[in-house]
Parts: sequence; structure tokens; C-alpha cells
Amino acid sequence: MNKCEHEMLDLLKKLRQEYGAVSVKAEFEAEGTRTDELLRLIDLARRADLKVALKISGCEAVRDLLESQQFGVEYIIAPMVETPYALKKYIEAKNKVYSADQQDYTDFLFNLETITTFNSLTEMVEVAKDTAGVDGIVFGRVDFAGSNNLSRSAVDLDEMTKYILATAEACKPHDLDLVVGGAVASSSLSALKKIRDVHLTRFETRKMIFDASVLDNANASRALEQTVYFELLWLKNKRDYYHAMKHEDSGRITMLQKRWDDIHAGH
Repeated sequence: MNKCEHEMLDLLKKLRQEYGAVSVKAEFEAEGTRTDELLRLIDLARRADLKVALKISGCEAVRDLLESQQFGVEYIIAPMVETPYALKKYIEAKNKVYSADQQDYTDFLFNLETITTFNSLTEMVEVAKDTAGVDGIVFGRVDFAGSNNLSRSAVDLDEMTKYILATAEACKPHDLDLVVGGAVASSSLSALKKIRDVHLTRFETRKMIFDASVLDNANASRALEQTVYFELLWLKNKRDYYHAMKHEDSGRITMLQKRWDDIHAGH
């Protein structure tokens, strides 16, 4: 570990101990997390006694599921599951890769991130609640806003929250988890509390996931601010890692280029 990673580790421990963080998060989908990056994040999470959540590439991304299984990921989220059929394909894929015993230690969720999915919510819940189904829904507010011709700034408005409240009402009777994400910040706390009054399991930022009970913490706003700093440290560490990799063979490249030029000149 380097100095930046030690700082990240201290911050993760603080987020867990003082603010109720439960997991770090990575994405094979939009974020494009590479395997070596994921392994570093998993190492930090384990040292901080946190779980790991991974958004895979799609409803039938079997290779991603196999890697998730290999790395011992606790939360798996499938994106763009817009129809009951797509949800069935996701369920078939995870049941193919994970045994019933392994599924006792892994939660499977799907993203509700488009108006198309919301319009099929009743049917989606019917598929999800099956014994061999999934554990819950992640409501992705930013993508949902875009799909509903709303701007990103609408994520905390009542117009957005009404959709999430309807989703909470649908999940609650069937004991399905509801996780809210998408530009979650201090400004989101009021909306999150309204949702929690109906049904809310967790909420997430780009890199961190919190238990809904954090909303009762007087320092909840501070917790969300700290996630910004963690992501900043993460990206700086990633940049420095690849910068060092870029230049690690520079000396030998220079030497071999000179040797090749000399050989070429001799011919």
C-alpha cells in the first residue's frame, strides 16, 4: 500500500465506524472498472471490514458473474433491466453461476433506471419476488431523469421522488430491498427521509453504500461529503498507478530503440 491508499483506508474505516457505511462500490458497466483496480478496492474494503458491491455489464453478463463469484462480491447489480423478460434472463444467469448456498451470502439486485422499467414495475416485482428471484431494486435517479426527459438537477425534486415512493410501495409488501442512488449528496437527505418513511434499505454514492439508518445520524451530511473526498483519492491513486505503468519501461525502450537503429544502420 502507498500513502494515498493508507489515507483511503483510514477514511473507509471512519465511514464505517462513525457514519454507517456498509460497502464500497465498483462498476464493470459505465465506470469500466478494470480487474486490477477492482482487486485494489476489494483489498481496501476487506481491511476496513466493508462489503463490496459490483454493477455488472448487463442482465446476462455471465463472465462478470463468474468474476464476482471468484472475488467474493456481496452485492451484485444488473443495469438496464427494462422488462420482465430481461429480469428473467438475469435470474437465470445468476442461478446458473451461483449455487443456492452461495446465494445465501450474496444479494442480487437490478437497476430501475428508465421510465420503461417503471411502467412495468408491477410485473417486475412479480418476477423479482419469486423464491429463486432477486433481492431488490436499485433506483438510479440520474438515468431515470434522462429517460423521463428531466434534467440531472431534478433528482431531488418531488417529481422524481414520487416515482421512488411508488417503487418503495411496490417493494415493501414483498420484503424486496430498495436502494437509491444517482447524484446522492447532502441535498438528497430530505428526499431520502421521505422514502425511508415508506421503505428504504440503503442509499449509495458513486463509490460508497450506506445503510438507511444513517439518515438518523446528525452527521449524515458530513458522511456524504466524505465520500466525495474518497472518490477523489481513488481517482488520484488510479491516475498515479497508470502513470507509473506508462513510464516503467521507458529506459529499456530507449536502449532497444538505439540498438535497433544501430543494427538497421549496419545493413
